[in-house]
Amino acid sequence: MLHFLFLLLSLSFIHPTTSKSTIEPCSNSDTCSSLLGYSLYTDLKVSEVASLFQADPISLLTTNAIDISYPDVENHILPAKLFLKVPITCSCVDGIFKSAFVHYKTRPSDTLSLIADTIYGGLVSADQIKEGNPNAVGPDPSVLSVGANLWIPLPCTCYNGTDNNLPAIYMSYVVRPVDTLAGIAARYSTTLTDLMNVNALGAPSIKEGDILSIPLSACTSSFPRSASDYALSVANGSYAITASHCVQCSCGPGSRNLYCMPASLAVSCSSMQCKNSNLMLGNVTVQQIGGGCNVTSCNYGGVVNGTIITTLSTSLQPRCPGSQQFPPLVAPPTSVGPDSMFAPAPSPSESGGVPNDGPHTSIVPSSGSIIAFPPSGGPSGSASSASLLNPFVSFPLAVFLCLSMKYAISHPL
Repeated sequence: MLHFLFLLLSLSFIHPTTSKSTIEPCSNSDTCSSLLGYSLYTDLKVSEVASLFQADPISLLTTNAIDISYPDVENHILPAKLFLKVPITCSCVDGIFKSAFVHYKTRPSDTLSLIADTIYGGLVSADQIKEGNPNAVGPDPSVLSVGANLWIPLPCTCYNGTDNNLPAIYMSYVVRPVDTLAGIAARYSTTLTDLMNVNALGAPSIKEGDILSIPLSACTSSFPRSASDYALSVANGSYAITASHCVQCSCGPGSRNLYCMPASLAVSCSSMQCKNSNLMLGNVTVQQIGGGCNVTSCNYGGVVNGTIITTLSTSLQPRCPGSQQFPPLVAPPTSVGPDSMFAPAPSPSESGGVPNDGPHTSIVPSSGSIIAFPPSGGPSGSASSASLLNPFVSFPLAVFLCLSMKYAISHPL
């Protein structure tokens, strides 16, 4: 009996837990714009965060509605534990959606575990990095050559850019200790069923380290395929920079309509005036008439062969539209409050949403996290598991077995 109890006790301390991530199958030509939920592991410049993901620093800022008009904003130091949405291109790699273009150059003292768990915040595992870089990682993953160029296969999903047949952009999110699926669903105006379906969850239970795919309501473009920014999608409550930093597009609070205008960084750009009109990109004129309201607008049609395409549209609407609503801009963050280290960031409907005449600087945002699921009608997600040893997962069982052993020793058969 003692041998049996010792065996059970030993097994209880090596019982593995599994961290799950969402896997979406794809064909070779599939790509989409996607997001990663990322918390800074230390203080980093905006440009340093962007370089970790091969992202444009200005795109990183606009995705998080951070004001880019601040002087030398790319060198602004962001605080540790700040939560950011990082824009990436989601590509089809070996039949599964992943980040194809994110690479990391190793530094002294780097290990695969450090790169995976700390630098990339658990978005990828050490084993996944090792498997993706067979020629760069030797038999001992704790020893890496300084300067080695490692591909980082980060998780992402597309689901046809829709959620329940409405435009959406998906964010990969690492579950934190205080997260619950119900809390995430409520905060981001989705349902438990939607989240469970997208992430192939059999029950509404999540645990630290799981990577969930979260659908964020979005505004999408209808640019021609010839446009270099074809299929531009902007998450609700944020901005996107395009046309070589000449055009800034936004998805206002509660809106599904993409609104584009000249960017504050625009310096040397092609003409943004609509033909046969004195209207510039983003301009709207409103004329009250007996049957409603005549609305004329100069709209953005993408960049084709380096030229900014503008289109003039006129429509008769029953009511005159109000002023354009913009997502509230925030100053480049300098600190993170204690309550914002783990709590998800507010959903667009909670972030202000007050009508504005134009972008403006607001308060420093709270950091947060997000979770997503595949849309109704889109491909259902599948779960991938990576084993992690957790000596405390069966702690109650271990205590029970220890007491049983004590009893067995005191009362031998």
